[in-house]
Amino acid sequence: MKTYLVVYFGSAVLAVLITPLLIWLDGRLGLANDPHHRHVHERPVPRIGGVAIFLSMIALTIPVLFLSNTVGEAFREILGKLIVLLCAAGFILFVGLIDDLKAHGLGARLKFAAQLTAALAVCAAGIRIQSVTVADSLTLDFGWFPWPLTLLWIVGITNAVNLSDGLDGLAAGISAVACGVIAIFAVHSGNVVMAVLMLALLGSLTGFLFFNFNPAKIFMGDCGSMFLGFTLASSSVLCLIKSSVLVGLALPILALGIPICDTLFSMIRRFLERRSMFAPDRSHFHHRLVDLGLKHHHVVIIIYVITLLAAGMGLFMMFSHNGRSLMVFFSALLLLIFVFRFLGGVQLKEMIAGLQRKYAIRQREHAETKNFEDAELHFRRAQTFEQWWKAISVAAEKMDFLSLRLPVKHRDGTQRTLTWRQKAGSHDSQDGLLQANIPVRDRRSGSSLNLKIEVFKNGSLESAGRRIALFTRLMEEHDIANLVRKKKD
Repeated sequence: MKTYLVVYFGSAVLAVLITPLLIWLDGRLGLANDPHHRHVHERPVPRIGGVAIFLSMIALTIPVLFLSNTVGEAFREILGKLIVLLCAAGFILFVGLIDDLKAHGLGARLKFAAQLTAALAVCAAGIRIQSVTVADSLTLDFGWFPWPLTLLWIVGITNAVNLSDGLDGLAAGISAVACGVIAIFAVHSGNVVMAVLMLALLGSLTGFLFFNFNPAKIFMGDCGSMFLGFTLASSSVLCLIKSSVLVGLALPILALGIPICDTLFSMIRRFLERRSMFAPDRSHFHHRLVDLGLKHHHVVIIIYVITLLAAGMGLFMMFSHNGRSLMVFFSALLLLIFVFRFLGGVQLKEMIAGLQRKYAIRQREHAETKNFEDAELHFRRAQTFEQWWKAISVAAEKMDFLSLRLPVKHRDGTQRTLTWRQKAGSHDSQDGLLQANIPVRDRRSGSSLNLKIEVFKNGSLESAGRRIALFTRLMEEHDIANLVRKKKD
């Protein structure tokens, strides 16, 4: 117990001493974070606080290796795994620090690749989710699945904590609760290594929060949030290796329930909106609370309370068995889902409507692509100008155009206008039309002819624009100049 107290209070004091030094250093070097349209602060704030968290934790963890008591012996027994875990976490911190210091960041894909690399190193060291004991008579053995499951867990939690770092003190406080409940479980199950690691991290977060709570004097930045998420995820797996019981994985899930659910629903929202999974977002859980008119520190405190309530319910799993343990876990999960549902983060009707809309758009895109490919066959068979114009007319009909008008010149200098029009009654023009002019090179003079088109909207400007784009692609790929060369041959 003495070692636990020294580790916790030592890391807390060290964080209190190191963090002001980083604030001063940041001011001297001019690294402060300028406000951004997705940020909630209005003044430049240092964003390298993750370094203080890392140094405070490491400074109290490494000396434990040299203790001559049972704690030191336990550390030395898994020294290899511990070195890999801490080095991988340090690598994640370094990547995040570069991202924080660069003007435009490293990019989401590069950070994701770094997280995956670090997670692979941890898995290779033997820190993997091999099995979970759900009840006395039921153990889930994942067979060949531990690698992908562990990678998903580590990378997922890393990004969940990273995304939660949107308000002063939010990510640090949630992570502190997660450290606390994992430490309690570690002490309860006799896992002294995990207890020391979590208490060291909890102490560094406690000291850091003195400067990170609203109004924040320093941010942890991506270096801090990614380091925290990675360390918590990897440490929980290491803790699970010794205990194998469900509570070892359930406690981190509940303690980090807000960021996990927020990340999951954000991914669903981006999928339904047909945006990249790496796209920035301002519809996270804490943003919704702020939009309700709550002050920043009130939002943070509310999320603290919800996190403590869910994690507190999870702690009862340590004293429950079999079915009762599962009931506690799912009750806490239902609480989190209810909170998201109450605040509009989960709307089942909207999700179903979004899936239906996405499916309809996908079907329409497939049909338009097929029509494009069919029209392209006519262009490939075109050898003369008349055949080329007929191919254009076929393409216009397949792509739901209303009309085509192309003024051309004869050899004697006279002009005429080629026209094509959709059959009357085949479409309702009241839905709306798009008009566009497409330059077409004259096969004789080389000058540009003006092809005027009218396109049915068909209920979607996006669809009309895509059909115009496919049509112009046909114009570019099957130039009139090619007809001239073929005719000369």
